[in-house]
Amino acid sequence: MEKERIKIGLPVIVEGKYDKIKLSSVIDAHIVTTEGFGVFRNRERASLIRRLSENGIIILTDSDGAGRLIRSKLCSSVPADKIYNLYVPRIEGKEKRKSAPSKEGVLGVEGMEAELLRQLFRDFVSRFGEGGKKTGGEDVSTADFYEAGLTGAPDSRARRDTFAASLGLPPGMTANSLLSAVNVLMGRDEFYALFTQKAEK
Repeated sequence: MEKERIKIGLPVIVEGKYDKIKLSSVIDAHIVTTEGFGVFRNRERASLIRRLSENGIIILTDSDGAGRLIRSKLCSSVPADKIYNLYVPRIEGKEKRKSAPSKEGVLGVEGMEAELLRQLFRDFVSRFGEGGKKTGGEDVSTADFYEAGLTGAPDSRARRDTFAASLGLPPGMTANSLLSAVNVLMGRDEFYALFTQKAEK
């Protein structure tokens, strides 16, 4: 029996058509592609994404360097308070349709298991509802990150990578990027509860 698609009321931005096809099997949403790096050259496509972002957009690019570059481009052209950054984990492998792995040897959005993508959007809906309206819970702040040792400490980068991995996020995220992702996934109370559990182990 085919699982019901998750209703998402915000546009979802992905890199290519195969990402869109994969995601369309999981969510019921307006999915727009950047045409890979095409968004850098195609003014109409960039303008469309800016218009769509008026009520908020979800960005879901691959976890490799190209995906980070495309995400950075989008984030620089859309107001920060209109962006919800979702991330797929960095998993080594090759998409079935490709004859060789990507340059970095990791799976993109199209290569993710459907259930992983489904859980990603379930978590989004539980935090923000279908339309991106926060359902409650105070945001995690930069001060909270500092208190948790995710910034301001000699080993903060390693701590961020460990914390990111525990959330299924890619390594190498900046403090601001990780903070943005965390605030999509959880509120401040859940963040501190998570760190308390880790400290007790």
